[in-house]
Amino acid sequence: MAFSKIERRTKIKKRIRKHINGTAERPRMSVFRSNKQIYVQLIDDIQGKTILSASSKEVGDEKVTKIEQAAKVGKLIGEKAIKAGIKTVVFDRNGYLYHGRVKQLADAAREAGLKF
Repeated sequence: MAFSKIERRTKIKKRIRKHINGTAERPRMSVFRSNKQIYVQLIDDIQGKTILSASSKEVGDEKVTKIEQAAKVGKLIGEKAIKAGIKTVVFDRNGYLYHGRVKQLADAAREAGLKF
């Protein structure tokens, strides 16, 4: 029984979400990766609302690699969260491997001052 990439990621995502929950004080930092862009949201799961978001579309359209783009988005979400008074988050990699763009985004968010 072979799974497609999307089915595999969905299965992993469900397994992760059983244990991860975001609150207003400690929101869930959810990452979505498309082929060209990367998006991140801080979500309060109790109210079901997105508190903050950032994407590679906000960062600019100069020619940089996708990994550099992810680092800029991580830094941007970190700065926005600190301004909003959020210091700690729960990281939700959304079924993606903690590698490459996802890892770079997380590291940049940590450097900007977020704790997770």
